Amino acid sequence: MIDRRAARGGVTGRLLRAVTAAGAQVTYALIALCCAVFLISPLSGFNPTYGTADTLLAAQAGYFERWGVIPSELWAGSAQALLTPLTALFVHGSWLHLLGNMLFLYVFGAMAEERMGRAEFTFFYLGCGYLALLAYAAAHASSDQTLVGASGAISAVLGAFLYLFPRARVTSLFPFLLFLPLRFPAWIVLIFWFVLQWMAAQGAGNGPGVAYLAHVVGFVCGFAYAWGRYGRGARVKAPATATEGESQP
Repeated sequence: MIDRRAARGGVTGRLLRAVTAAGAQVTYALIALCCAVFLISPLSGFNPTYGTADTLLAAQAGYFERWGVIPSELWAGSAQALLTPLTALFVHGSWLHLLGNMLFLYVFGAMAEERMGRAEFTFFYLGCGYLALLAYAAAHASSDQTLVGASGAISAVLGAFLYLFPRARVTSLFPFLLFLPLRFPAWIVLIFWFVLQWMAAQGAGNGPGVAYLAHVVGFVCGFAYAWGRYGRGARVKAPATATEGESQP
């Protein structure tokens, strides 16, 4: 969500007008695809073909095994297993998981897409997401737990956003500040978010839960890509553009 009153001129103003005109089509398409996949899957509870009770639970387990990343199977060399880091980017385990990821993508994806262009942003999103899940699978190679979700790819978007728009102002809600909406430069919010993910990854095991390591790897990949691809000349330093969104994991 962009505060249009805050950007009226300069590079950020032109970029904001371009985003508004172009509609960030790849970002919106990714959001629509993730939502559609979830709605027709056995996870949403809206598709009666999967049955109820134990039948539904079995369908959900089979769905995760087919489309998610299982680290212990990824290195077996089968073509299907090697594709799962891509298919898993469009699978989410719950409504909360889906909506949280899509909110981050909606808030930060549009401007990153406009700066990169549609084709480049698409390959960037998929490539960094694949690498993030692959890195998690390599670190937990013996795990039989299924990994799903777009968090690794979206973390890459956050990393690229940090490099390209470090002073864009972000409206954030922090629990220890009584959830008051406060505005900070993106570099403060995103570095704080990254540190939280890094600390959580240190204490995370390879069982069910949040794959914080995938977040860390995705973020680093996204930042490194923007740094190497665009250099210092592409950074937008003007603090005019304001992005709003929930910035806690």
